[in-house]
Amino acid sequence: MSRIAKAPVTIPSGVEIILDGNNLIVKGSKGQLSHVLNSSVTVDIIENIASVQWDKEDKKATAQAGTARAVLSNMVAGVSTGFEKKLTLIGVGYRAQAKDNVLSLSLGFSHPVDYLVPVGISVETPTQTEIIVRGNDKQLVGEVSAKIRAYRPPEPYKGKGVRYSDENVIRKEAKKK
Repeated sequence: MSRIAKAPVTIPSGVEIILDGNNLIVKGSKGQLSHVLNSSVTVDIIENIASVQWDKEDKKATAQAGTARAVLSNMVAGVSTGFEKKLTLIGVGYRAQAKDNVLSLSLGFSHPVDYLVPVGISVETPTQTEIIVRGNDKQLVGEVSAKIRAYRPPEPYKGKGVRYSDENVIRKEAKKK
């Protein structure tokens, strides 16, 4: 039995949920998101509470119910407050600069790395070594952050590279003579 799917999702004021068959559309102050639900799961909306319903005997439906509830919760949170990830550049000469929808990174390569930011995501660089990725889609914010980090992941000896601000990189000891 899915414990996650049992929990109802409270809908804050200013957020509207539209059900069109299996298509779920959530509108709020930060934008609009849509998702196609699995056919074995339905969403019931009573006043300002949304709950997920499914056949409790079917194991696959139970798994889909937990996923549907988590996706619904993330969509509601995204259109009301939004999501953000912070990245830090550590290394001599490592810099980032955001211009319009292009993030220009200098990561110690012979050439600058230009990352084209997808629609729905905003990237800010408050300092040259900090990157803030914001958006209303949790999955897309995480994906963009992971792609930026993948250009130069932190290495274990000096800790140089692009890392999440809350990431803890375990350092290795250098070779002894």
